[in-house]
Amino acid sequence: VYPAAPEPPNTGANNGSIPRVRPLWGLTYSPYNTDGSCPDVNTVAAQLQKVAAATGHIRLYSTDCSQLSSVLQAITRNNIALDVYAGIWLAAGPTRMQADLDQFVAAAKTYGTGLIKGLSVGNEDIFNGMSEATLIGYINQVRARLQAEGLSGIPIYTTEQDAKFSRALVSVSDVVEINVHTIFDGYFANLDASVQSVIQRANHIKNNVAGGKPVRIGETGWASAGNTGPSPLSLANEIAYAQKFKCAAAAAGFEYFYFEAKDAQWKAGAVVSEQNFGIFNAGFTPKFDFGLLNNC
Repeated sequence: VYPAAPEPPNTGANNGSIPRVRPLWGLTYSPYNTDGSCPDVNTVAAQLQKVAAATGHIRLYSTDCSQLSSVLQAITRNNIALDVYAGIWLAAGPTRMQADLDQFVAAAKTYGTGLIKGLSVGNEDIFNGMSEATLIGYINQVRARLQAEGLSGIPIYTTEQDAKFSRALVSVSDVVEINVHTIFDGYFANLDASVQSVIQRANHIKNNVAGGKPVRIGETGWASAGNTGPSPLSLANEIAYAQKFKCAAAAAGFEYFYFEAKDAQWKAGAVVSEQNFGIFNAGFTPKFDFGLLNNC
């Protein structure tokens, strides 16, 4: 069993109903303002103080909006107890990818690599139509650049839906990071079954695909509103899913990033469910008492 990392002691601010015992291993974080604009570093710092009361590890998807630099600066200046798992965005093409890579290198050299625990090259790009060969080429390009820059100690991998993660991707990834969202399944029995399906699929990758490399769940979650098919979406079910999943993942020994920190109202034109996965609302107020997640 690949053990989940221990949660470091919390030094983040306690806001409202957020307990000082951090209930989640990891949380995905997209810092964009509700109108899609870029937040300043003070806004990022205020948000991360709240995030740090819920988790010790955050996952970013990109470096645009100077988000990686802002996150590292905020954590360093305010002594926030968070580790960072960075990302390079591939879906917008090679020019954007190169810009993300340049910004990653600059941020790592400015703030050091101590806080950066991993780098995902892309997110669900094969699922969204990219060829496996193209994705592998990007991963190799990033690895070569980091080696040339003296940053070879950072684990490099991609994040892909579990059904798309092949042994070829495993061979170029230091970690097998999979997104598993049963909320989109075409059937629904109950929340326990939905959670167990995530764990079963992660175990399948671990036992049959990963080849001994560590497996981490890069995304899973439940929306509090909207419609994804037969799965019942509500705040009560978001809370129940988070609690059940957190306990099941800990029992199975999987690290994970719960999806996601705040409601994505910045995703203009997205379906309602896509905008309502957050454990915080768009104003960064907790949607529920996170202490509820500590009951296993």
